[in-house]
Amino acid sequence: MVFSSLLFLYVFLPLTVGLYYLAPRRFRNPLLFLASLVFYAWGEPVYILIMVVSTLLDFCCGLLVGRSRALGRDRAARLFVAVSVVGNLGLLVTFKYADFLAHSLGDLIGLPIPAPGLALPIGISFYTFQTMSYTLDVYRGDARVQGNFLSFGAYVALFPQLIAGPIVRYHEIAEDLDHRRESMELAAAGVRRLVIGLSKKVLVANSIGYAWDQVKALDPGGLPVLLAWFGILAFAFQIYFDFSGYSDMAIGLGNLFGFRFPENFRYPYSATSITDFWRRWHITLGTWFREYVYIPLGGSRAGPVRHLRNLLVVWMLTGLWHGASWNFLFWGLYYALFLVIEKFLFREAISRWPPFLGRAYAFLVVLVGWVPFEFTAVRGIAGYLASMAGFGGGGFGRAGLWDDRTRYLLGSFGVLLALAALGASGTPARWLRRLAASRLPSDGAPSLHPVPVAGLKTGGMAPGFLPVLAEAVGLVLLFLLATAFLVDASYNPFLYFRF
Repeated sequence: MVFSSLLFLYVFLPLTVGLYYLAPRRFRNPLLFLASLVFYAWGEPVYILIMVVSTLLDFCCGLLVGRSRALGRDRAARLFVAVSVVGNLGLLVTFKYADFLAHSLGDLIGLPIPAPGLALPIGISFYTFQTMSYTLDVYRGDARVQGNFLSFGAYVALFPQLIAGPIVRYHEIAEDLDHRRESMELAAAGVRRLVIGLSKKVLVANSIGYAWDQVKALDPGGLPVLLAWFGILAFAFQIYFDFSGYSDMAIGLGNLFGFRFPENFRYPYSATSITDFWRRWHITLGTWFREYVYIPLGGSRAGPVRHLRNLLVVWMLTGLWHGASWNFLFWGLYYALFLVIEKFLFREAISRWPPFLGRAYAFLVVLVGWVPFEFTAVRGIAGYLASMAGFGGGGFGRAGLWDDRTRYLLGSFGVLLALAALGASGTPARWLRRLAASRLPSDGAPSLHPVPVAGLKTGGMAPGFLPVLAEAVGLVLLFLLATAFLVDASYNPFLYFRF
C-alpha cells in the first residue's frame, strides 16, 4: 500500500484516523502500531517478520544498554550497542546486499558464487537506521529508555514514514511518542501538507516521470543533445517532486496523529554549492550519517588526511544506502569529489560567487550526477553522458541537436517542465506568502492560519479569513484533481522500492 493510492486515501486513512481519535489516549500508540503492521503487511506479508525482529532486537538492546549504564557497566553497554548495530546491519546486508556481494566476489575471483536471491523488503533501509538510532541515543544519553514495547513498536513501524522517510531519530519524537497532544490546528496543517505532497507526487512527478521513461527507453548513446538534456531534466524534477512529495505526505500524516517529524527537503535545486545542496536534499539521511558515522570517525577535527578519509567513507556508504549496485557507489564518490574540492580547494572562491553563478554550478553538477544514479550499467552511464556532451551516435554532432521525438516531447511536456522548475525554486510559495500575509513553516508552504494583517477591515470576519478560505478551496480542488488522476492513470511508480 502506498500513500498515492485510492485504497489508502479513501479506506485505510479515514478508518485509521477515525479509530485513533475515538480510542482512549492510552490505546493510541498500540492502535498506531497495529495499523502500521496492517499497512506494511498489505504489500509485504512475509517480510513483516523482519521488521518485528528488528523492533524486538533494539527494544531489548535499549533496555539492556540503559540498565548497564545505570549500573556503571560501560563495557556491557557497549556490547549491547554492538549487538544492535551488528544485528541491524546483518539484516540489511542479508536482504539488500547479499546478491550484490556474491556477484561482485564471483566476478573478482572468476568463479560463480550462488546468490540467495532474496527479495528486498520495502523500507528496510529506513527502519533499520531508525531502530539503530534508538540504541545509540540511549547509550549516548540523548534519549531515555522506552519501557513500553507497543510504544516503541509504534515508533519503528509508524506508517507515515515507514517506507519512504523521513528518517526520524528516536530522540526527535520521544516526547511526542509518550506525551503528544493532538490539536485541530496541527491536524489542519497536516491535511494541508498531505494534499500538497500528494499533488506533487501525482500531478507533477508522475506526469513528468512518464516523459523520462520515454527517453530512458531509447539507446542512451544515440540521443540528440536536446533530447538527452530534456530527459535528465525530467528525471531531476521527477525524483525531486516524488521524494519531497512523499516526505510532505509523511510529515502531514504525522501531524494528523500529533507528531512533528523533521523536514527532509528545502528547495535543494536552489542550492549555491554542492555542500549547500546536501544541506537541503534528504536532510534526515545526511543528518543520520553525520551524527552516527562522520562525527564518531572524527569529522573535520582529525586533520586533513583523516578528514578526507571520513568524507570518502560517509559518501561511499551514502551511495550504497541508495542501492546495492556499483553505480550507486560511483554516485556517492562523485559527490565526495565535489565536496572535497569545495572544502579543500575552492571554499573561499565559491563563497564569493554571485548567487546565480553558484546555483548554475550546483544544478549542473547535480544534473550530471543523476545519470549514474539512474543507469546501473557502465555502458548506459557513458552513453548518456556522451549524448549530453554532443557525442550521441558515436561522434560529435552525429546524432544532431534534436529530432522529431524531441520536438514531440518538448511540445507535450515543455510547459510542465517549466512549471516544475518554477515550483522547485520555491517562487510560488513566496508569492502565496505575500498574497496571504501568512507565516511560512520551514518547508516553505503557506500556513493555514495566516498572521492577521494590521489594520485590515473584514466586515466582522476574522482577519485573514479570505486567504484561509481561498487556500481551503484550492486544497480541495487539488485533492479532487489528484484523485481524478489516480482513478484514470495507470502510471504511478513507487521509486522507493530499491531502498
